[in-house]
Amino acid sequence: MSMNDYKEKGNILETPFAQTLSVIGGKWKMLILYLLAEEQPVRFNEMKRQIGMITFKTLSSSLKELEADGMVSRREYSQIPPKVEYSLTEKAHTLMPIMEQLCEWGKQNVQKENVEL
Repeated sequence: MSMNDYKEKGNILETPFAQTLSVIGGKWKMLILYLLAEEQPVRFNEMKRQIGMITFKTLSSSLKELEADGMVSRREYSQIPPKVEYSLTEKAHTLMPIMEQLCEWGKQNVQKENVEL
């Protein structure tokens, strides 16, 4: 991350960091991507069941946003009942090494703090 981006743009919302957060930010998007990275394709109801506390509306809107940003692909099967599966796109796969680094950071920092409490 370079603070020069901010200094050059003069507006933090125009920096690559802010643009990245607009795609993956929020409470649920990273969890959705993590779940899809672990097992895919995943059906909507299965994803809802595995995530738990997320509402149907929030899951649906998060998936639509991730799809619009090219991170998630949606495959619909024409059958009764309807079947829809979600999986990561190639673009999303490029984010996985960074997500692995975040997991490693969590192992080294967050879990140690929780043990000390």
